[in-house]
Amino acid sequence: MSDIALEALKRKRAEITGEIARCHATLAKLSADLEHLDGTLRLFAPDFVAESVLPKVFTPPKSWSKRGEMSRAVLSILRVAKGPQSTREIALQIVAQRGLEGDPGIVSIMTRRVGGVLRDKRDAGLVRSLEETGLWLQWEIVR
Repeated sequence: MSDIALEALKRKRAEITGEIARCHATLAKLSADLEHLDGTLRLFAPDFVAESVLPKVFTPPKSWSKRGEMSRAVLSILRVAKGPQSTREIALQIVAQRGLEGDPGIVSIMTRRVGGVLRDKRDAGLVRSLEETGLWLQWEIVR
């Protein structure tokens, strides 16, 4: 094996073992914090059973996006559009693409997210808004 590859593998191993050490330290701190919290709870409720409180697990909402996913979806919709599109029209297309239910709550959340992406992209000079179109801003890609 070449020296360059060997050094790269050693460097990667060092990164991984460092991350494992950080995770162990975080786990130890969380365990100590939990013990202290359980002790405090027992002061106020001596018959408290810690296992009766179930862990709270984070579950992202259905409309959740990974980093950059919303921007890519919005820009791809604008690229293939025949003309300017409103924020709501783009949001409805994204809801349909993802197979989400078109209930007003999801559409409202998606419209706000699309609006945020469009404002950021307007500031970056990638899209422009046509403001004389009435209630909803119309958006198009800058060509």
